[in-house]
Amino acid sequence: MATTKELSVEDKLRAIYDLQIIDTRIDEIRNVRGELPLEVEDLEDEVTGLSTRLDKLKSDLVTIEEQIKTKKSAIEEHQAAIKKYTEQQKNVRNNREFNSLTKEVEFQELEIQLAEKQIKELKASIEHKKEVISSSKEKLDQKSAHLKHKKAELNDIMAETQKEENFLMEKSAEFEALIEERLLAAYKRIRSSVRNGLAVVSIERGASAGSFFTIPPQTQVEIAARKKIITDEHSGRILVDATLAEEEREKMQNLFAHL
Repeated sequence: MATTKELSVEDKLRAIYDLQIIDTRIDEIRNVRGELPLEVEDLEDEVTGLSTRLDKLKSDLVTIEEQIKTKKSAIEEHQAAIKKYTEQQKNVRNNREFNSLTKEVEFQELEIQLAEKQIKELKASIEHKKEVISSSKEKLDQKSAHLKHKKAELNDIMAETQKEENFLMEKSAEFEALIEERLLAAYKRIRSSVRNGLAVVSIERGASAGSFFTIPPQTQVEIAARKKIITDEHSGRILVDATLAEEEREKMQNLFAHL
């Protein structure tokens, strides 16, 4: 984004260090939330999955009960057929007709036995599904309660930090607008490649903050002069002198204090 005037190197250093302070504070706020948003999302998916499974099991129960009704109705039809064939046997004219009707009776009896066996299996399936439904409902209740607790926890944290985070995001965008595109790109690249997100650090006891590598005295003098952008040859971080860093930290603390 274009700026109204070209900043001096010192102003660029101050702006990018201020941006680092703001972005670090945003990181801290988000770290407080930690994995909570993902936990809530995972729990929501789990609760949805359990609810869907529970609905499917209940639907299966209805289907099985309908199958049992159908089997019982079929048994009644087979019994009626047996009664009919048995009556017909009383009026047969020869053994061939009698034997034919006997076979029909035997077939209907086999159909009844098969239907009764299937009903028994379906009833066993109902009992099993009822047990699964009971355990699934218990698990769903537990997960739902856990989800409610985690949502409340997340909402509390969001309520405490959202206003500050929104303000800081606006300030971060403002400071980004002050920094030339190439320097801002370098800052973001470094931030994304280091574990703690620190792309701009100050000199502390002759070394860049968080590093054990000593910076040569001549380089320290150049950094303190604030005439050019200097990076740490070991970590690639942008370096600022301790005095500038302290001044900007105090300025930012005053800014944060008004939140």
